[in-house]
Amino acid sequence: MGVHDAHQWLGSSWLRSCRGAGATAPDEEVRAVGQRLLDRWSHPSRSFHNVRHLMDVLGRVDELSQETHEPDAVRLAAWYHGAVFAHDTDAEHATTGSEDEDASALLAHDELAGLGVPERTAARVRDLVAMLHRHYPEPGDGDAAVLSDADLALLAGEPQRYKEYLRAVREEYAEIPLREFLEARRLIVSRFLARPAIYWSPMGHAWEEAARQNLQAEQARIDKELARLAAEPPADPAA
Repeated sequence: MGVHDAHQWLGSSWLRSCRGAGATAPDEEVRAVGQRLLDRWSHPSRSFHNVRHLMDVLGRVDELSQETHEPDAVRLAAWYHGAVFAHDTDAEHATTGSEDEDASALLAHDELAGLGVPERTAARVRDLVAMLHRHYPEPGDGDAAVLSDADLALLAGEPQRYKEYLRAVREEYAEIPLREFLEARRLIVSRFLARPAIYWSPMGHAWEEAARQNLQAEQARIDKELARLAAEPPADPAA
């Protein structure tokens, strides 16, 4: 699928989801909001958190949709989950992620309410987006479980796809020195491996083993690279 076809498909998908969620604004107004979102996802600074990732998450939501109560609300939350991208050059953002979930959640609520989506649904989308700050859905919240699993499905990808993901993330944080970046990544990986579960939906459970294998392999590579960097002689400040 080319870029034009992808954007055309996404535009139609956005309109259907908004209508399914109860939007009453004219089609052109709904499409204009969707295009602004696509412009955000298409920003050149985004090497990973881009249109491809948006499409991947939406595809996973569709795959898991039978486990949702409000599938269109979950799809709209997927659209907004990385809408505000607070990219920075410090290691903190490599640890926590550059997506500003709180700002994205507020944007979702305000824009959807402006399109005539009922307040209850707009607030639900806001809360789903905010949940992704920790990827810990409330017990029994199937919609939040599906959104969290869809966003993290890439962790269970085939090894080559996982390597592509790591390259893209590194490119997105290229300004951060390698050692700081690796230390931040190691913290992320160790947090995921320490969790009782990475995936929360019944269908998502099938991805658990593959994700843990990828994360364990990444952790081993990071430890090896950090050890190599530690063994290097310090740079001569006079050089």
